Amino acid sequence: MWAWRSGRDGAATAASAEYSHAFAREVLRTELLRVRTLIVTAAVLIVVLGLISVFEPQVMHRIWRGRLKPIHLQAILAAFILFELWVHIQIVRHLARDGHDIPVIRRYISALIETSMPTVVLALEIESMGAVAALGFVTPLAYSIFIILSTLRLDFWLSAFTGLVAATELFLMAIYDHAATGPGDEPEIYYHAVRSVVILICGVLAGAVGLQLRRQFAASVRAATARDRVTDLFGQHVSPQVVERLMMTEATSEASDISQVAVMFVDFRGFTAASRSRTPQQVVDRLDGAFAVLVEILEGHGGIVNKFLGDGFLALFGAPFETPDAAREAVAAAREMVGAMSRVNAASNWPLRIGIGIHLGEVVAGNIGSPRRKEYTVIGDTVNFASRLEGLNKEFDSQLLISDEVRAALGEAAVDARSLGDVTVRGYDRVFEVWQLG
Repeated sequence: MWAWRSGRDGAATAASAEYSHAFAREVLRTELLRVRTLIVTAAVLIVVLGLISVFEPQVMHRIWRGRLKPIHLQAILAAFILFELWVHIQIVRHLARDGHDIPVIRRYISALIETSMPTVVLALEIESMGAVAALGFVTPLAYSIFIILSTLRLDFWLSAFTGLVAATELFLMAIYDHAATGPGDEPEIYYHAVRSVVILICGVLAGAVGLQLRRQFAASVRAATARDRVTDLFGQHVSPQVVERLMMTEATSEASDISQVAVMFVDFRGFTAASRSRTPQQVVDRLDGAFAVLVEILEGHGGIVNKFLGDGFLALFGAPFETPDAAREAVAAAREMVGAMSRVNAASNWPLRIGIGIHLGEVVAGNIGSPRRKEYTVIGDTVNFASRLEGLNKEFDSQLLISDEVRAALGEAAVDARSLGDVTVRGYDRVFEVWQLG
């Protein structure tokens, strides 16, 4: 019981770590999007300022009264871009290091520096335009860019902090101007206080939006992580294509498909007798090594292993997903498998002789089993005949036999097919023409 609980707790811990890692990577990716947006926005402003200064220089003179030049603002924006590029590099490095998250303190320092950029510009404009014009100009609106983009941080407190920094710095600029010009001057200070409160509220609302996005992100990442774990674990027992099919459909679905499928049975001749003189571990190692080679070839031709049958397996071409020219792909895979086993045997002290039978026809494919446990498989006479066909390799001392249906589907690609004539197949009351390849 203790071992079972330990295993379960270990699996839960691994799943939690995998989820946390995946979620941290997604958060870093949203951070990259935010940083890139800021860089592009600042670059566009630099270009716009440059165009206006070239084609409409009098506009700049009227706005800033000749005291502030576009090059000054462009320099501030360029410095801001350099800072964001540095942030971008840091995020990319963290992503490259398996998605390790950025320290929280660095996030807050970054938010402070970014949000202070409009304050620097505003201070320069107050000196050149005057407080009333500067505080009523477009620059205070720039704070909204940082507040809106702070939602991509997916952190409520960082968004609220951004709003707080923007509201505080704007209000301090208004207080400084109010103290310098006298309390009787307009606009009144309460106007700035209300505006700062609105900015702070916007930061809090942006944080709420970011929090909701974070929850949705977390749910999506958790679902994707769970799906990947199921695919990885389940994929060790059945082919990945079957896992994908089961994930796309209801697990309890009773629906079955009638498909045209090339069914392949593979078996190692004399394996049972040879394994008696070897240890269980040697038997497993030999099978694993051979299966690894054969399955890779099989999947390279679009086939899947439906189930392992001790020292052999059942493979399908055309199910659960349709495979163009299923018979051709099956035969091409079989030819390659025979050649691969010859090469494997040359380097092994336990040579294995392979036997393959391929038949083409209709099968019923679907989830079959009890309500509590089902298995994706295929049933029908096509499957039975392919199994019998593979068994005939013992009788003819062959390695690759195909049915007449497969021979017809191959056409000119089966010029080396040799007819074995009308063959009696166990379990059938008539004869069939069988063909040998290779």
